[in-house]
Amino acid sequence: MIRALYNWTLGLAQSPHALWALAIVAFVESSVFPIPPDILMIPMIIAAPRRAFLIAGIATVASVLGGAFGYFIGAVFFEQIGLPVLEFYGKTESFAGFQLRYNEYGAWAVLIAGVTPFPYKVITILSGATSLSFPVFMLASVIARGLRFFLIAALLYKFGAPIRDFIERRLGFMFTLAVTLLIAGFVAVRYL
Repeated sequence: MIRALYNWTLGLAQSPHALWALAIVAFVESSVFPIPPDILMIPMIIAAPRRAFLIAGIATVASVLGGAFGYFIGAVFFEQIGLPVLEFYGKTESFAGFQLRYNEYGAWAVLIAGVTPFPYKVITILSGATSLSFPVFMLASVIARGLRFFLIAALLYKFGAPIRDFIERRLGFMFTLAVTLLIAGFVAVRYL
């Protein structure tokens, strides 16, 4: 099923309505859809490199708006779905402690999930469920998603098709490595 969704998403890149399709995919990926918009962005930018930054801008705006929708899902439906599950397992108290810790570092969670292969949708919903400050959530989302999509656009604009393999196979790993080193640096400064 994932392969069929992937192939369908690639087919959208060749559609005359590709920018609208990108906006829709970027929006729903931030709250429910399993295929990242990068899969659609890459062939679109390779086909029209002069539109690279327009494409990245559309992906960023739509993804951040989709993240706001994911936040809404977490905030509104947590009472109906999440809380009864926590109560059933007797974890309501431990969730309160988790919520405090999450809100202390929530902006970092949004930034990390926004640029790495970690599912951004999980963080958007969790941010709403824990009542992370909405302005903090939105600022972190704009920075993270903008960084991710504009970096991909810049690499494809500069290097074209040869960088495609690197982006599709290794960019997620490179983002994850960079974030890990950044966190390790903060930990080292704080505790050493």
